[in-house]
Amino acid sequence: MAQNRYEYIYTYSVEFGARMITIDGKQIKLQIWDTAGQESFRSITRSYYRGAAGALLVYDITRRDTFNHLTTWLEDARQHSNSNMVIMLIGNKSDLESRREVKKEEGEAFAREHGLIFMETSAKTASNVEEAFINTAKEIYEKIQEGVFDINNEANGIKIGPQHAATNATHAGNQGGQQAGGGCC
Repeated sequence: MAQNRYEYIYTYSVEFGARMITIDGKQIKLQIWDTAGQESFRSITRSYYRGAAGALLVYDITRRDTFNHLTTWLEDARQHSNSNMVIMLIGNKSDLESRREVKKEEGEAFAREHGLIFMETSAKTASNVEEAFINTAKEIYEKIQEGVFDINNEANGIKIGPQHAATNATHAGNQGGQQAGGGCC
């Protein structure tokens, strides 16, 4: 029996991680909180938004329902976060073009309409995954440089260590709502 070569593992709990990246010669630590967009984690997700400087709202390009739920997740993010939070919209599973249900142009239009950054990725092949985190972190860093984020107020989720900057990035997931957030030492 032939096995589907595209098997994805779904997250069914809250997972945490951290990632260091360099922007303008400065080390930036992103703490990632991933709730996979499960409805059962919605109240937890809302609390993560409060301390986040950035969010990645992710939908599955092969599942129209995940795209259709973006408005709800975006409203939640905006209602429970800092008004300056950077939000990137990500269409995931770009490696499954033959199973696509959401056109790239639809994602781009949604992002434009709501003032979001947009890109498509594939977690399976790692296409654009690194770029999504880097681009979000760059936008946050630019806001820090412009004075939009008060780095002396830890409530906005940004902490500056002695030799490097740190930011939060909230990651929204497979079903349009995974979270990631962060801080540093």
